[in-house]
Amino acid sequence: MTQPPFFPLEPTAAEAQRAIAEEFAFFGDWSERYQYLIDLGRKLPPFPDAQKVEEHRLLGCQSMVWIVVDGDKDRLDFAAISDSAIVSGLCFLALRVYSGRSADEILATSPDYVADIGLAKHLSPTRSNGHAALLAFIRERAQAAA
Repeated sequence: MTQPPFFPLEPTAAEAQRAIAEEFAFFGDWSERYQYLIDLGRKLPPFPDAQKVEEHRLLGCQSMVWIVVDGDKDRLDFAAISDSAIVSGLCFLALRVYSGRSADEILATSPDYVADIGLAKHLSPTRSNGHAALLAFIRERAQAAA
């Protein structure tokens, strides 16, 4: 990756998950939460067009998602983007929790934010599958680095 790391925003993955739950609790309904997801997706750091290649495509998503990883067991930095605004927001949430963390912290952190904010109940099956593929990719890279 050519730019300085954008994540982590919080000192630990657990604190990132708490912050996400608190932010989503602020919104009264899912139309507001979807809009917030879209807004979060717009905050992702720029993803170079040169990296939007098949090698970096995340399989298992209906939308186009590209993800790259850099680092080692002490710190893994992820960058991702999607052609879908909501999926870019899902990428932001996952990277907020996992990017910039050690492989051990990633592997020790289950994605509790998904249940905490009710995400699983409000995603279409295809988005839910894609989000699961994103989380699996992050976990696989952490296992490989550990």
